[in-house]
Amino acid sequence: MPENAPAPVDGLEWAANRGMGALAEKMGLRFTEFSVERCVATMPVEGNTQPVGLLHGGAYVVLGESLGSMAANLHAGPGRLAVGVDINATHTRSATSGIVTGVCTPLHLGRTVTVHEIVVTDDEGRRCSTIRITNHVKDLPQR
Repeated sequence: MPENAPAPVDGLEWAANRGMGALAEKMGLRFTEFSVERCVATMPVEGNTQPVGLLHGGAYVVLGESLGSMAANLHAGPGRLAVGVDINATHTRSATSGIVTGVCTPLHLGRTVTVHEIVVTDDEGRRCSTIRITNHVKDLPQR
C-alpha cells in the first residue's frame, strides 16, 4: 500500500458510527457485512407486513434504499454526500415469516453517480425482490 493511500475503512464500524436512520431501526434492519463491493443486511418479516400477512412491498424498498444509499455514501468518502435520485423494485415472491436478507452490489461507482442492485431473499434463499437505486454524489457544503 502506498504511503499516502487512505487507511482501509472498516465498513461495519463506519455504518454503526453513522447510524442507519430511525425508519430502518424501527423496521429492525441489521447490517451483517459492509464494504464498497458488497453490503448485506437482514430485516424481520414480523412487524413489517401488510394486513394479509405478507411482507409489505415498501419494506423491501426500505431495506434496498438503506443498503444502496449507505453503500453509496461509503463510496463517496469524507466530505461528500450521496443522495437517492431514483429507485425501483420488482417483487417476485412474498415472504410471510422469518427474516429477509438484502445483498447490495454496485453496478456503477462513479464520481457523481452510483447505481446499486439489491437482491432480497427469504430464509430459504428464494429471491423475493430486486431493487435498483441510483444515487447522486456531491460535495458537502463548506461551513
